[in-house]
Amino acid sequence: MLASGAGTNLQAILDRVHGHEGVEVVAVGSDKPRAPALERAQTAGVATAAFPVERRADPTRGGPAIGAFTDRTARDEAMAAWLAERGVELVVLAGYMQLLSPGFLARFPQRVINVHPALLPAFPGIGAVEQALAHGVKVFGVTVHFVDEGVDTGAIILQRAVDLPEATQPETVRTALRPVEHELLCEAVRLIARDAVRLDPANPRRVLIAS
Repeated sequence: MLASGAGTNLQAILDRVHGHEGVEVVAVGSDKPRAPALERAQTAGVATAAFPVERRADPTRGGPAIGAFTDRTARDEAMAAWLAERGVELVVLAGYMQLLSPGFLARFPQRVINVHPALLPAFPGIGAVEQALAHGVKVFGVTVHFVDEGVDTGAIILQRAVDLPEATQPETVRTALRPVEHELLCEAVRLIARDAVRLDPANPRRVLIAS
């Protein structure tokens, strides 16, 4: 799993899926060395590592942090190798706020998934909740999707709508969506672990789920 922040989606998977139905969280990486998500993983006995990118290359200005990478490609190559060494079969983005390089995705073809706080393809990218509020929507939602080289453009695995016709504040929406994120992400992991998820040969944008 990869996470950048508090790790509440990670915690949901640790609590509900880890150690059940053949699912094991074997590694958690982050672009933030102090991400609380890493502490959650360590508490659960899961291997962790941080892969920060530090672009300051001038030693007179401090230089890159120890162990930091100077660009995204190098970071993602090292991160992919670290995950592969631990036998990772599915990479779950749980609040990971960085785009993954094509090289990383090639190491895990159709094996990287993400949870997004909007009903894609509406409101991709950062600030999805704020985008939705600015458009005055009445129905919000959550999407779990495969990750491709675009920004939240991968094939959709699961979605759920949430009616919030009176919502005006981002935190109100996030609070309502958070448990839905946890439920859908955990369910997607279970389905993939059961080999119940595949792309429709007739339409690779469509995900088929076996009953």
